[in-house]
Amino acid sequence: MSRTVIIGGHGKVALLTAPLLVAAGHDVVSVIRDPAQADDVAATGATPLVLSVEDAGVGELARALAGADAVVWSAGAGGKGGPQRTDAVDRAAAIRSMEAAAAAGVRRYVMVSFLTAYGEVADDHPLRAYAIAKIAADRHLQSTGLDWTILGPGRLTLDAPTGAITVGRLEAGAPTSEAPTSRGNVARVIAAVLAEPASIGRVIPFRDGDTPIAQAVADVPLAYADLS
Repeated sequence: MSRTVIIGGHGKVALLTAPLLVAAGHDVVSVIRDPAQADDVAATGATPLVLSVEDAGVGELARALAGADAVVWSAGAGGKGGPQRTDAVDRAAAIRSMEAAAAAGVRRYVMVSFLTAYGEVADDHPLRAYAIAKIAADRHLQSTGLDWTILGPGRLTLDAPTGAITVGRLEAGAPTSEAPTSRGNVARVIAAVLAEPASIGRVIPFRDGDTPIAQAVADVPLAYADLS
């Protein structure tokens, strides 16, 4: 049995991911900020762990990750609290979690990012603070010695998952509205990359598509090993 810690365990994607991992035989711990969220997490089969990653230091995070085989970062400020909190959660806390994973001896790290988290951030980017924070966290992850995978889903929807995606970046300037991505498919991609060693060291930009997820994450081009 593999022990997997999901950070941001009450998010929509995380709540869909946990039962998939439990069904696959993982012992899942879902880190949440609010104790009131514990029952929702427990209903997925995961064990809730109350811890504010925004406030926790590397040592406290490392203790939370002790004994884990993999970490999934699915947390985010969600635009609440303005640019300062976005940076505190989406960049600084994410980086501390990477340092904590290394300190705890957890090599596998899966980052849930977003489709356009690469290249430079335009001044008129609609989510500029978020984009800057996520790119910084993603680039830091690439510089670590962790066995990382960075997932870049497109515009998230509540559509039923199809189990199939298309891997590929958007053309420069194209809106993410052109890349709808079911949250259920994102959950399935997370589960798939944790089971697929070929996804290590890959950035996987994707949207709903036609390629079965297991095949798609096993065949990600080497060109997608970088964020540039």
